[in-house]
Amino acid sequence: MAKKTILVVGTYDTKDDELNFIADVIREQGGAVKTMDVSVLGDPRKPADYSKHQVAEEGGHSIQEAIDGGDENLAMQIMAKGSALLASRLFKEGVFDGVLVLGGSMGTDLALDLCSALPIGVPKYIVSTVSFSPMIPPERLPADIQMILWAGGLFGLNSVCEASLAQAAGAVLGAARAARPIKRDRPLIGMTSFGKTVLRYMVHLKPALEERGFELAVFHATGMGGRAFESLASNGEFAAVLDFAPQEVGNHLMGSAISAGEDRMTNAGKAGVPQIVSIGCYDLVDLVGWHPVPPKLADQDLHAHNRLLTSVSMTIAQRREMARTICKKLSVATGPTVLLLPLQGGNEWDRPGGILEDAEGLAAFIEELRANCPDNVSLVELDAHINDTAFADRTLEILDNWVLEERIRPHGGPVR
Repeated sequence: MAKKTILVVGTYDTKDDELNFIADVIREQGGAVKTMDVSVLGDPRKPADYSKHQVAEEGGHSIQEAIDGGDENLAMQIMAKGSALLASRLFKEGVFDGVLVLGGSMGTDLALDLCSALPIGVPKYIVSTVSFSPMIPPERLPADIQMILWAGGLFGLNSVCEASLAQAAGAVLGAARAARPIKRDRPLIGMTSFGKTVLRYMVHLKPALEERGFELAVFHATGMGGRAFESLASNGEFAAVLDFAPQEVGNHLMGSAISAGEDRMTNAGKAGVPQIVSIGCYDLVDLVGWHPVPPKLADQDLHAHNRLLTSVSMTIAQRREMARTICKKLSVATGPTVLLLPLQGGNEWDRPGGILEDAEGLAAFIEELRANCPDNVSLVELDAHINDTAFADRTLEILDNWVLEERIRPHGGPVR
């Protein structure tokens, strides 16, 4: 097995001991290390492989400019820009196989930019005193980021923080050894969904798409799944998307913390990726079970799915607002876009006689979609339920036509 090289990044003027400890563990385990210093004011005891001056200059700035600005936030943004550009270039040149960034809130802010600049499949580890914190917005998390809490590590080495730092060092080296590059021998389709108890189209579509030569990746639309979906869509990884579970749009709209960000349902369209969008679980808002209920939903009935997640059904007014929001998001699309509208419902529970049946609410939602569907979107209505085979069949028909029209290219992204 070829020796794997890990890029270790941090402020070597203040975290020299911790960063060198990580590097030593990686070397003890048979890996190699390259170091990148993102300090501003001080210097490490020994030079890093990539100095703070190189980092700043990569982004078109200088360390003196960062110092003279007199603002630590501005200084760190200069280093974040430079480190992201430098790491991206070094990876393309084959310098390293995985990256580990160490920091507190400042270092984590930089780390998110650096890791976002690297392709999916590259091991990306952030060891931080604020790992998993609600201060980290989901839209800044790369699709395959890994975070480890830097416990007891605010100042200096000790046995508590050494335990977490050693595990982090082993984790990134092990990931680099085990990593497999994404295969690009088949066009990749991204799909959003929930489990097949409530949304079943993927059961029919997956084998049918694979028979046609596609690869299908299904993203669980519970906040982070949608974030990963949007991240890959914005990077042009998908040949087409089937965005059938827009519930995260409603979550964000209604103030739930289970959000995929403000840009949910926009990145594929902005990138010109062909997309089919539908209404899976459009009528539900998921809430963090232990969070206070958002004001918009305070007077509505709640259902605890488990200790982590609680759901609430939208009112008619909220469903109309949801429909307008979907249409507004789709209006930015530059590629082929179809809004596939199953007139009989959007999840297994809203069928006639189901526990969430609401014919009046569904009718209001459909009416609002019809009234606000933008000109760049083809509204295709289907007298079926989203879980009927007719829905999956119509999806395949649309995709087959795009293939014949050469709107889907073999290895992701739109046809230009």
